[in-house]
Amino acid sequence: MIRKSSKSDIQDVVKIYEKIIEKESSFKIMTGWKKNLYPSHHTALEAHNCGELFVMEIDNEIAASAIINQNQICEYADCEWEFKARNNEIMVLHTLAVDPEKSGKGYATDFISFYENYALENSCRYLRLDTNVINSAARALYKKLGYKESGIILCKFNGIEGIQLVCLEKKID
Repeated sequence: MIRKSSKSDIQDVVKIYEKIIEKESSFKIMTGWKKNLYPSHHTALEAHNCGELFVMEIDNEIAASAIINQNQICEYADCEWEFKARNNEIMVLHTLAVDPEKSGKGYATDFISFYENYALENSCRYLRLDTNVINSAARALYKKLGYKESGIILCKFNGIEGIQLVCLEKKID
């Protein structure tokens, strides 16, 4: 089940962030996330307070989370998007995180499917998201799900210097 977060979900979401960052520090996965920078408790809390944090609950445990809204980050202005849509027609997925202990079960794919349906329910036919160029697993998943890489932007992203931000998009009907 995917639903909007409750206040009590915040700690579980942060634990997922921390597990991913721990795996990152041992080079078991590559996301480009940094401890105490991004994502953080503040990331989850702010998204929850805006009603934009969604969680996937499996067997009464939070298995994944993501932020879904229509907020395009400023770096997107530097991308050559194929689809020239109006802002109110675009839905954006941010900070998709699957608990590493629960990976390999299709949860990220399920979350993307939810995101696409949520976008359609909100009259948004254009989807945008981003990932770090080093996150080959996410890039492969997004490609498999029909997302096109529209550009790579070198930037300081969420306080992290030297990020090569891969911008992806998809049009749905």
